[in-house]
Amino acid sequence: MDLHIGLDVSLASTAICAVSAHGKVIKETTAASEPEELVRVLHDLPGRVIGVGLEAGPLSQWLHRALVDAGFDAVLMETRQVKGALKAMPNKTDRRDAEGIARLLHMGWFRPVHCKSVSAQETRALLSSRKAVQQAMLNIELSMRGILRNFGLKIGKISKGRYEDRVRELVDGNPMLEAAVTSILTARRELRKELAKLEKLLRGYAKIDPVCRLLMTMPGVGALVALTVKSSIDDPDRFRSSKEVGPWAGLTPKRDQSGERDILGQITKAGDVGLRTALYRAATVMLNRGRASWLTAWAWNVAKSRGKKRATVALARRIGVVLHRMWRDGTQFCFKRADAMRAAVA
Repeated sequence: MDLHIGLDVSLASTAICAVSAHGKVIKETTAASEPEELVRVLHDLPGRVIGVGLEAGPLSQWLHRALVDAGFDAVLMETRQVKGALKAMPNKTDRRDAEGIARLLHMGWFRPVHCKSVSAQETRALLSSRKAVQQAMLNIELSMRGILRNFGLKIGKISKGRYEDRVRELVDGNPMLEAAVTSILTARRELRKELAKLEKLLRGYAKIDPVCRLLMTMPGVGALVALTVKSSIDDPDRFRSSKEVGPWAGLTPKRDQSGERDILGQITKAGDVGLRTALYRAATVMLNRGRASWLTAWAWNVAKSRGKKRATVALARRIGVVLHRMWRDGTQFCFKRADAMRAAVA
């Protein structure tokens, strides 16, 4: 008997549902969210497991690798699609979610998600740590501005290097405020040191990585953008065409069509937020401070008819497409359109 398995993974336990080829629920159970426990339960099922479905999440990639290593045909399912399908159920429980995932796997109505390699996940961990430290530092600075504003003390526009001196200048002579800001400034100083260490480490990784060095030949693409693109895409061959990168990154307009109505809205914002942000920042740098190229000329032509903001989004989408093509073909960025066309044909 062929079985389709749905797993609803949580931090402590995983709900398991086995559905037969005829759509009948064969078994429902739970197990600890550990690879050994899940493999044991799947081996004990009364039938041949032909597919295991998991909703993409924090633990899913770790469990997915273990299930594949154990010989199961496991697949990660796109989160938004799974949630949309499970909304049809009147009651939401882990048991029903596992059944819904199993039935989606049985029908084949799901969008598979690429399981990133260990090296890509490690790079993403470093990038996430940098973002967390940076955000903590920004929150401290904003809190400091709010505290001082209550006393009419305005920090104003100031560089990162002069921020601490400016704060001490404002609170000088007030012992209570000096005591209030000292601990916060000390924490900010340590966060700046840790942020500098992480950025130095990431730049070092980008310099020795051949893919990142290739991607950084494009103006506006630095070490952080190159590492983000590399860790997000992970495997360039998983896209049939470079044009698929734009929609995958959520940089294409939404479309709402029904009968006579056909509306193009804002971008979908699907996919990786970090990748979409990195591409948009690269586009901003390329338009404002980057070296002139056929890509910037194309973006400024779009800006003339559609506005600079839309041109920046369009450029971000096209940067992702060009970077993917550069990676797959192993070619550096060409600043002239004729050179780029010859490189694409070659």
